[in-house]
Amino acid sequence: MTGAGRLSLALLAVASLALAGCDDMSNQDRQKTWLPAPSPAPLPADVVMFEERQTQPPPVTLALLQRGQEQFRIYCTPCHGELGLGNGMIVQRGFSHPPPYTAPDLLRAPDQHFYDVMTKGWGVMYSFAARVKPADRWAITAYIRALQRSQHASVADLTPDERTLLR
Repeated sequence: MTGAGRLSLALLAVASLALAGCDDMSNQDRQKTWLPAPSPAPLPADVVMFEERQTQPPPVTLALLQRGQEQFRIYCTPCHGELGLGNGMIVQRGFSHPPPYTAPDLLRAPDQHFYDVMTKGWGVMYSFAARVKPADRWAITAYIRALQRSQHASVADLTPDERTLLR
């Protein structure tokens, strides 16, 4: 028998022995797959629960609007765009257009609507509950309201001091 024939025979013998040790694995020792759930560990302070709902929005301040703008630019502009018109970079690449914040139904929507959409998602928008803290959701909501107002502002909305700056 040649060297190649002996090698083939040896490989066949090794494969036969290896396969002889296999079965259908129904008799394998294993740990129980369904163990009782351990008692829940306390969650870290920054974890946002999916159904968490803060009932009262904070008062609108300049700091809140600045925080809202910062968070809006991070999480919202990819789809909604800088002005909230629904023309962000993701949309320009083929993703579905979100409605502009200037749509009449969104102008009439309560603040809670925006908070809930960020928490639970809406349409093709997924939930941001795990990414955006509740306080930041309220800040983004306040900033969305500022964007809406900026798109529909008139001179009559300005104070007399602000009107003088226009000249």
